[in-house]
Amino acid sequence: MPYPLGANLTENGVNFSLFSANATKVILCIFDPISQLEIAQYILTHKTHHIWHGELTGAKDGLLYGYRVFGPYQPELGHRFNHHKLHLDPYARKLVGELQHSHALYGYDVDDASADLSFSQQDNAAFMPKCAVVDIERIKAIPIAPIRRELNHSIIYETHVKGFTKLHPDLPREMCGTFAGLSHPAVVEYLTQLGITAIELLPVHAFFDEPFLLEKKLNNYWGYNTAGFFAPHPQYLASDDIAEFRHMVSKMHQAGVEVILDVVYNHTAEGNHLGPSYHFKGIDNASYYRLMPNEPRFYINDTGCGNTLNVNHPQVLMLIMDSLRYWVEVMGVDGFRFDLASCLGRENYGFDPGSGFFDALMQDPTLCRVKLIVEPWDIGPGGYQLGNYPVVFSEWNDRYRDTMRRFWRGDNGILSEFAKRFHGSSDFFEHNGRGPAASINFITSHDGYTLHDLVSYQAKHNLANNEDNRDGHQENFSCHYGVEGETESSKINTVRSRQKRNFLATLLLSQGVPMLLSGDEAGHTQQGNNNAYCQDTPDNWFNWQAIDWDLVHFTQELIKLRKHYPLLCHKEFIHQPEALFDNGIAWFNKLGEPMTKTLWSEHHCRTLTVIVTGNLLEAEVGAIPENTQALMLFINADEQQQTFHQPNLIHFGHWSCVLHTQSDTQIDVAQTQANLDGKFYLQPRSLMIFHSHFQGVEHDRS
Repeated sequence: MPYPLGANLTENGVNFSLFSANATKVILCIFDPISQLEIAQYILTHKTHHIWHGELTGAKDGLLYGYRVFGPYQPELGHRFNHHKLHLDPYARKLVGELQHSHALYGYDVDDASADLSFSQQDNAAFMPKCAVVDIERIKAIPIAPIRRELNHSIIYETHVKGFTKLHPDLPREMCGTFAGLSHPAVVEYLTQLGITAIELLPVHAFFDEPFLLEKKLNNYWGYNTAGFFAPHPQYLASDDIAEFRHMVSKMHQAGVEVILDVVYNHTAEGNHLGPSYHFKGIDNASYYRLMPNEPRFYINDTGCGNTLNVNHPQVLMLIMDSLRYWVEVMGVDGFRFDLASCLGRENYGFDPGSGFFDALMQDPTLCRVKLIVEPWDIGPGGYQLGNYPVVFSEWNDRYRDTMRRFWRGDNGILSEFAKRFHGSSDFFEHNGRGPAASINFITSHDGYTLHDLVSYQAKHNLANNEDNRDGHQENFSCHYGVEGETESSKINTVRSRQKRNFLATLLLSQGVPMLLSGDEAGHTQQGNNNAYCQDTPDNWFNWQAIDWDLVHFTQELIKLRKHYPLLCHKEFIHQPEALFDNGIAWFNKLGEPMTKTLWSEHHCRTLTVIVTGNLLEAEVGAIPENTQALMLFINADEQQQTFHQPNLIHFGHWSCVLHTQSDTQIDVAQTQANLDGKFYLQPRSLMIFHSHFQGVEHDRS
């Protein structure tokens, strides 16, 4: 049968199905499970609508296989068939064995002067992993309790399977760096005590190291180099059973933590015209990739990674949709973050919010219900598309990141921009009916500095990447406050500590969805490397022996605060309250005066007061005064101590301090509780958070 594609168990054996529009013959190759030597070949004699298929009677779960595909080798016409090469099934659910770097992996003769126009007759099977048949019904039988949490109540924790668990002292050694380690009670307990509601995992699809990294004795640590869209990365398995992944999701769900995957459907591990041939190049290069219209020997490179997957092709679109459904229905995940998503929305004429991929995703009855997050840019033409995605998507908001970094660094003229980002970036997302949850707010991510390094370095230190420090972001909006890197200066370290708390507090108190980079709450450092994609070293691994527990506890309190007050997670954008006790947000200067156009434009002003109001019992229908709460933030990003005056609000009073980022020196708690004269003194670069109940209005409860 032509469908479903891939290798699927039947009553009599296994049905194999492979798409190739331009092949002339497809051979199924079977391998011995012990020696991994090729022991049999079968020609797929059936062909339906460019899909080659056949049933292998008697075949069972665990059978190892791959494909040899015949066809023209004409790179100048976009065809790169080479039957001397074993190719992976694009639908393989499991890969067995490790890729071994060799010239045999290339479809051309690497030593030939004509490069990829030459033809290689070396067999690569000994160097390739093999695909394994998987009984997916057995995996689906593992129970997963559903979590029904709206995105606006999510607190996302971006982490790495290996890096988060590699050094954990309570894990058995064989579990370190694996899905099993991630679901270990000690790891889950840390996440739940921190208050995280969702983990966003860097790529877990099977990926390969780029040849140029191996030549430099480095590895692709992040995993943005996909080789299999269905198979979990083999090195993340503690066992030989891919059900380990669903077991991990099941354990996370039992703890109330959702699992979101960072997925890479924009390019593959095969690179450019000089790259190796693992699957798509040798199966049907002209269908799977976007090629230069006038020179199909070369690839369109909107990703900066050598190639771009041809999402506009219906069979490639089907592949991606099938992959996404597999990870939801079989593996149990709760959502996806799409890497370089502008590639997925680019038609031949440019980026289109109504592209075929977006339409297919939104109409799918399974996928339209999960959490969908995009990285709203790539390096292609018109690639930066923040705010232009369809209504079902949330977007990584780099404008939030850069604005908050600049504001707390003390840059001038940032005040109004700070307020827009703190408010949820309605200027980007409200126009098409989206709410604040469309903005995924972050200060740091895997791509760039850690939070500790953001306040410790002004220049990137990427020499370990062996690219002469040329790689990585040039402008990080960072500051070291006196000394580059680590220092024994208590004065500098006090400022850095306060700044880390300011960033964390801003992130957790802003409207929108906060995303915390794993380790930021614990003081993790990458020694100033802002592009640590190739550093599979302790610098990238979570150091469980060097945790800043004071910072962890501060983060815990912030998360508790956010969870306790739904007004920090408004579902719709709030501008002015429609009634005295409706949701609202108001802005004042440090003197307690309402902000005006003139005040917003004060170039050197780095102080602001924000009051957010809302219903404490969000689930109740209708707001009543007893349930209306208010949080007041005094924000001082200035280098000098500032005096703040409490705004004169008729219906709120008796403000009490619930959290602050001032130094360890004692604050006058009596003053903050009693509000003796309405004045509050904020140290340089600090903020204070106050709470009050609604008071003082008669109302008819009938």
